[in-house]
Parts: sequence; C-alpha cells; structure tokens
Amino acid sequence: MRYPNITPGVFVARPNRFIAHVEVEGAVQVCHVKNTGRCRELLVPGCRVYLTKSDNPARKTLYDLVAVEKETEEGPLLINMDSQAPNRVFGEWAAAGGFRRALSLLRPETTYGNSRFDYYWEQSEKEPIRGFVEVKGVTLEEKGIVRFPDAPTLRGVKHLEELVVAHEAGYETALCFIVQMEGMRYLEPNDLTHPEFGAAVRRAARAGVEVLAMECRVTPDSLTVARPIPVKL
Repeated sequence: MRYPNITPGVFVARPNRFIAHVEVEGAVQVCHVKNTGRCRELLVPGCRVYLTKSDNPARKTLYDLVAVEKETEEGPLLINMDSQAPNRVFGEWAAAGGFRRALSLLRPETTYGNSRFDYYWEQSEKEPIRGFVEVKGVTLEEKGIVRFPDAPTLRGVKHLEELVVAHEAGYETALCFIVQMEGMRYLEPNDLTHPEFGAAVRRAARAGVEVLAMECRVTPDSLTVARPIPVKL
C-alpha cells in the first residue's frame, strides 16, 4: 500500500491518544495519530515522523501521522505505526497469492460466532477449502525482537478462542502478525504485558490454528509484505 502527499516532521508531544503536535516546516501542526496504542517507545520528543496530508478541507486536522524513526543501537529503524495498514497490507498480499494460491474469494470483515474476523477466504480445489484469518499489526520492538501486544487486549484473546471454535468446525484458521518494520529476528507473545494473550496463542496453536508473522518493507510512503520471520511460542 502507498500513502499520498508524505511530509517529514519532528514529533513534539502527544496530548492524547488521538492527536500529536508535530513541527512541520517550522510550524507546529496538530496531527491525527493513526494508532490509539500507547507507542511510548516510538513517539519520543524530537524523533523524526512522517505525515500524510489530507486533501479534505473539512477535516479538523490536516495531517495523519503514519510512520516514525526509532533510534536503535544499529541506527534509525523506520516503523509504520498506522493501525489500519496491516489489514490492507495483508489483503493486498493475499490477493496476489502470497497467503494461499489461487483464492477464489477473499472477503474482509466476516462474522463467525461471536467474533468478526478480518478475512474469510475460499480456495477452489477438487474439494473446496475455506478459512478465516485474524490480522494483528506489530510495532513493539526491542533489539530485533518484536512482541505483541503492546497493551492488554481482551478482544485479541476472544478472537483466538473463536478461531479455535472455527477450526474445530472444519475451517482452516490463521493468526497473521503483520510486523510493521524490517530486519527482525523473530516474534514472540508479550507475556509480560498480557500473559493471558500469550497463553491464548499457545492454546490456539496446539489446537491447530496457524500462527505466522510477516515482516514488511517500510518506506515513508509505503508498506508491503516482505518475508516471513519465526514465531517463538
């Protein structure tokens, strides 16, 4: 996926989870943050960020904050922090045959049981195959290791439980982590922040739910699936 009208800026402050103050061309702009997570390790005063400029004159904020450069021991690491991007990126990758070959149907936002999964898919074979995928975006990194979640997610635990139910009913099921950065060693559940989610992932994997992580190629104006990385449960 690509963003139009990308502009660099310098992060100043985040008064609340929805907006940030960013210095752009010498003036401080109020920007919409496309991620309501904590992101405390990313949005550090003085860090370089990237904004996409809206062409809607009725909007209260002119810019959306979509990416940030995080300082690491190896140098700046560009991280896409748009929480809406992972679903779009997965959809583009799956439609191009990256997830399963020759899909006959790929439908977003499909309800099953008490959950709405990010994607439902079908594959036309001699015996048709169908399944559900739940997508999670990952922005939390430490020394080349990425972890999910960065805050407790009861909704995420519920989705995993429903994936197990769907698998037991005969569907193929998968949890796909979209890692919004490059060069990572592996992904693991963030047991320190939310041990219940880590336990739920391990139960789901034992029950037959596929768990995969795909890291992305990131530029200031684009995000695309690049390669799989190991998942350590």
